[in-house]
Amino acid sequence: MPQLIFKGISVDQVKKISTLLVEELAELCQCETDNFTLEIVQSTFVFNDREVQGFPFIEVKWFDRGQEIKDQFANIITKHLQSQGIAELEVAFSVFLASAYYLNGHSFE
Repeated sequence: MPQLIFKGISVDQVKKISTLLVEELAELCQCETDNFTLEIVQSTFVFNDREVQGFPFIEVKWFDRGQEIKDQFANIITKHLQSQGIAELEVAFSVFLASAYYLNGHSFE
């Protein structure tokens, strides 16, 4: 169920990497590709009274899989986005607790 939320990155850039990115992440997480959600947030960034290009930022919402998997996950995302000419980007993880996550009214715990 990892959810990747992209900010400061175009829809076209994410489309170009989406298939291989999700395949590689699914293999790492040992889950199916249909467990992943990719969302591109269309935001307006402002600095000093003018619109500016947003800094590439990817938030990953998921169930914790440990530091080693997290490191590899962030590196895979970085590699794929850098292949699209994005030199710098940030990846941040938000962890869901199984007891606080529900599917059709049933807790994951």
